[in-house]
Amino acid sequence: MAVVLKLDGVSKSFARVETTDITTALTDVNLEMHSGEFISLVGTSGCGKSTMLRLIAGLIMPTTGRLTVNGEEIHGPDTSRGMMFQQHTLFPWLTVERNIAFADTMRGKAREPASRAEVDRMLKVIGLESFRNDYPAQLSGGMQQRVALARSLISKPDILLLDEPLGALDSFTRMNMQDEILNLWKENRQLVIMVTHDVDEAIYMGTRVFVMEPHPGRINNIIDIDLEYPRNRASSKFVEYRRQILDMLHFGQKVD
Repeated sequence: MAVVLKLDGVSKSFARVETTDITTALTDVNLEMHSGEFISLVGTSGCGKSTMLRLIAGLIMPTTGRLTVNGEEIHGPDTSRGMMFQQHTLFPWLTVERNIAFADTMRGKAREPASRAEVDRMLKVIGLESFRNDYPAQLSGGMQQRVALARSLISKPDILLLDEPLGALDSFTRMNMQDEILNLWKENRQLVIMVTHDVDEAIYMGTRVFVMEPHPGRINNIIDIDLEYPRNRASSKFVEYRRQILDMLHFGQKVD
């Protein structure tokens, strides 16, 4: 089913613990996103990127405004919205294979976990076929993140929320995983919203890039990425998008 996600006048404030001050993490966000889009959120720390994901996931409620999916207001978490956190959140008592397979059981899609063929495919995608019977504590941090990513992808939610999903990976593994995520997104055509601090990653993966600014957190610019997949990171148009976004983030003076 096609999905339309809307944020209407959404703001989020938090009370400080030791003072009476209020911190506004996000202010007056008005957005509309659709199935088949891959949205990249970029911005400096404290601009509200992760707050926006948690609001869409239903993990926190807005201070003002409304978030809706196909006209239905978001009041809490839902299995149609999957989220991968910066920390892996794997079940330590389950093996790699069973952690990945358990995703569909949590979604209630079927009485049985994901099929062996589906799990085998995801293990191949993340390059951990020989670690299927290991437990999370036996894996490196990057390997744990890959398992968490596989668990998020295998359940095929209508809206997939990714909070720095590749941040713990080395450069070469990261680029390979970017392509694998894009391949799975092209198959499923769900709405993906990804937080990243990597401008090149945002351009390489996104159909649109939302550039955010802090104090208070807000959308500063929205850039449509008019490039065919797979994208050439060295092309003049790619480089121009990078320059444009870095200028918006006030780092343009660092680009030759």
